[in-house]
Amino acid sequence: MAGGGFAASGGGTEFEAKITPIVIISCIMAATGGLMFGYDVGVSGGVTSMSPFLEKFFPAVAERTKDPKLNSNYCKYDNQGLQLFTSSLYLAGLTATFFASYTTRKLGRKLTMLVAGVFFIAGVVLNAAAQDLAMLIIGRILLGCGVGFANQAVPLFLSEIAPTRIRGGLNILFQLNVTLGILFANLVNYGTAKIKGGWGWRVSLGLAGIPAGLLTIGALMVVDTPNSLIERGHLDEGKAVLKRIRGTDNVDPEFLELVEASRVAKLVKHPFRNLLMRRNRPQLIIAVALQIFQQFTGINAIMFYAPVLFDTVGFGSDAALYSAVITGAVNVLSTVVSIYSVDRVGRRVLLLQAGVQMFLSQVVIAVVLGIKVKDHSQDLSHGYAIFVVILICLFVSAFAWSWGPLGWLIPSETFPLETRSAGQSVTVCVNLLFTFVIAQAFLSMLCHFKFGIFFFFSGWVLVMSLFVLLLVPETKNVPIEEMTERVWKQHRLWKRFMDDHYNDAVKNGRDKGFDPHSQL
Repeated sequence: MAGGGFAASGGGTEFEAKITPIVIISCIMAATGGLMFGYDVGVSGGVTSMSPFLEKFFPAVAERTKDPKLNSNYCKYDNQGLQLFTSSLYLAGLTATFFASYTTRKLGRKLTMLVAGVFFIAGVVLNAAAQDLAMLIIGRILLGCGVGFANQAVPLFLSEIAPTRIRGGLNILFQLNVTLGILFANLVNYGTAKIKGGWGWRVSLGLAGIPAGLLTIGALMVVDTPNSLIERGHLDEGKAVLKRIRGTDNVDPEFLELVEASRVAKLVKHPFRNLLMRRNRPQLIIAVALQIFQQFTGINAIMFYAPVLFDTVGFGSDAALYSAVITGAVNVLSTVVSIYSVDRVGRRVLLLQAGVQMFLSQVVIAVVLGIKVKDHSQDLSHGYAIFVVILICLFVSAFAWSWGPLGWLIPSETFPLETRSAGQSVTVCVNLLFTFVIAQAFLSMLCHFKFGIFFFFSGWVLVMSLFVLLLVPETKNVPIEEMTERVWKQHRLWKRFMDDHYNDAVKNGRDKGFDPHSQL
């Protein structure tokens, strides 16, 4: 059922926009790209702990895990080859992002999502049927290509198709699906680990075909965004789609704005070079910083160490399941909180509140582990363990309603149309680069830092919270094509980057372009 309303614009204009079924369905289908990404992230940690998988592909690691001399709480999983299996996906995604930027701009958001789905399906088939390490790694590389294309197109698609007042909530559907994918993967791994015969890991890797198929079907069903259609010169089709997704014929004001943004975008021949222009630096700096900070929150440290703590509480052999269900459920529920609150309380409030919560949680966890858990022994009583489990849930919840989803949302809504694909490409690239760095280095860091790793990450949380406080503007309820006028030109620091030389050049080039009013 459509809900009526207006989306406020900069100069007092109001864009009429109902919440139509086609928007909701399109966003749900597109967000399955997040489900695939989440499943890939969650499944790799599970299969690498399965003995049959290790014996087939990493026999040296399998031998080490059985060596009683290496019974170290912090160093038992330290192996570069195993870390490379996990991190190769991110490295492939990083490379694919540059190609995805081109397809997103020239072929549209819809077709780019379809390409991602095809890569995912091909990667799943190779992984599930892998006979040797080369086949396994090629499958992971194809999955990484899918991640690069999906993470490029899906956040842009969601931001552009959603009405302004619920843009944040719909965009976070992507992150919600990531958390659901991780939870689904953890539950699947728990079940397949019990399969006798040593082929459970094939089932785990093969079931990734479900989200891969959903994304492919979804990409075939959805409409492309009006922004993308107009940018590629399909003005009539763009206006028709705009009427469908807004549920009204009164779309002229918004259509005018999109056409004008497209005309400005056409004047930019080199989007990546244009990103470095002075007026685009604020968006670029914030997008890059958010991706780096997202990986340095320490969410990977918490998620990895959780099973040990849950085991200590007394869950025994079911520790992995309980940790997956509890932290996974907290992750999902807290992301739902973000969907509800992001367009009400705003982006900054969520990031700052979560910064305090994550900082305190990690400092206390580090203190407790430093006192109670040594490298070769642990003296964590039942009461202390329950306390640490609560702290873990507090940390995960804070991340899930802040840095998890907002690290993707804010960059996707702040770049102007002329640099949006290039900006999203850089965003995804930086995110995957630092995900690769953390994935490749984390187990070694845990071995050397021990409990101090939580102090390390809490220091980063303090730095990123100060960055948000001083430099990240509020983008709540601002139409996506009006960010420059209503956000950047009003910010006490960033407004000095918004000089009018560029605007004058655009106005001077008007005769070379076309008059948007002629399209009404």
